[in-house]
Amino acid sequence: MSNFGFGSSSSNDDSDDDRHNNDPNQNPFGFFFGMGPQGSGGGNGGFGGNFGDMLNQFGAMISGFGSDLNNSDGNGAVNYAMSERIARRHIADAKGPKPTDSQAVAEAVRLAELWLDEATALPAGATGSVAFGPEQWLEETLPTWKRLVDPLAENLGKAAMGGVPKEMQEHMGPMAGIMKQANAMNFGVQLGTTLGELAKGVVLSTQWGMPLAQGRTAAIATNHLEEMAKTLGADRRETLIYLACREAAHFRLFQHVPWLAERLILDVEEFAAGLALDNSAMEEASGEFNPEMLNDPESLKGFMERLQGADLSPKVVSSNAHARQRLETSLSLVEGWVDYVVGAALGSRMPNSAMLGAAWSSFRNNGSPMMEALTKTVGISLTAPKANEAAELWRRLEDAVGTERRDAVWNHPDFLPVAEDLDNPAGYIGKIAFDEDEMSTFDPIGEIEKLERDNQQLDAEEQPSAGDENDTNANGDKNNNGDNDNNGEEPGNKN
Repeated sequence: MSNFGFGSSSSNDDSDDDRHNNDPNQNPFGFFFGMGPQGSGGGNGGFGGNFGDMLNQFGAMISGFGSDLNNSDGNGAVNYAMSERIARRHIADAKGPKPTDSQAVAEAVRLAELWLDEATALPAGATGSVAFGPEQWLEETLPTWKRLVDPLAENLGKAAMGGVPKEMQEHMGPMAGIMKQANAMNFGVQLGTTLGELAKGVVLSTQWGMPLAQGRTAAIATNHLEEMAKTLGADRRETLIYLACREAAHFRLFQHVPWLAERLILDVEEFAAGLALDNSAMEEASGEFNPEMLNDPESLKGFMERLQGADLSPKVVSSNAHARQRLETSLSLVEGWVDYVVGAALGSRMPNSAMLGAAWSSFRNNGSPMMEALTKTVGISLTAPKANEAAELWRRLEDAVGTERRDAVWNHPDFLPVAEDLDNPAGYIGKIAFDEDEMSTFDPIGEIEKLERDNQQLDAEEQPSAGDENDTNANGDKNNNGDNDNNGEEPGNKN
């Protein structure tokens, strides 16, 4: 894979989703709809039209993966044993870091942390650094990939079975289990192939705006430095420092905004919970069929020709589309913040820092391996992050309220900009600036003291004064009940 970095040139519209679903190599349900890779039998790929040939090919595929089917992962939505085996096969000949590379990475990260201290109020988040290779990246990130892919694959599998008529499900018997295993194998093959390609090209552990690896170790793939230096138009040292700044900035954000990483995963899980399959194409095609066509060869031929040119495979949809938009916005805000903070940290120290930032932005937008992994594995596509728009929002917010207040909006997800704010940041910045003005004149101690004085004054007004009590008692109100104890008689007037 030639392009790495978060982002995708695709747009979030129906035509784009259809294009992904029409791609046989990206349709996770292609196995069941004759949409497999070309050359596997049949005019459109997949199994041929002869049912006997289909069973023979299916049996051959099952026997070829017999050891993986016996693995415990074979009972889940994704056969991860197969994924890992295929991924390792892809990286078998990949080069790892040199013995001296980790020291070079450590020095670059140390320098980056010093410069970032002046660009953000968030303290350093990484506690160590390392130069990593493809094998280490695969081992460290696989648990996170499982969390991302599991809910998507599981809900897609349920949606697929939900489209099967209940009468047919009752008579499927063991075939239902075989279909589940075949689906898990299909997901496993797709994921393993994609992870193998990613491992050979990734340069940072946080490259796509999400902390895929666990722990607090900043990691850079030094075996890709020369290639990345050519992409960015810089020398090896400048490239290493720039990558170290990006990695360290990501760690500051994810370590000191504890809810952020989990929020990204939960958005994926929420989106997956609403997944369903849109079978409208198949339903429309079925509605066009008329039994009378069986007696009219020309009509039947025309109907079959229309079917051959149509994509009848189900489309992946979700009733929780808002979760996808929230995920896309969060990733945009993360990448935009890192872009701006890194640019500010390097601006006065590396004359070509602006060129490096622009080159990275172009590199990121040319392809999205992480999102392609989700698309190829489970048929889900996300739009490109609006990192440039987000970086501009962070810049303008800093100009309005300063660095500390800018970074303080990460304290709670409710404080962050929403999708609309990326296109029109003025309203959001105005609100934060107004809140800042209000807070700048707010004296909590003074407010408490004022409240106490007001309460004391109110109590004093409600209680009678000592002079009033003496006057009352002098008029004969011994019981202090407001009545004259002489019952209306004038003093000294006794009969």
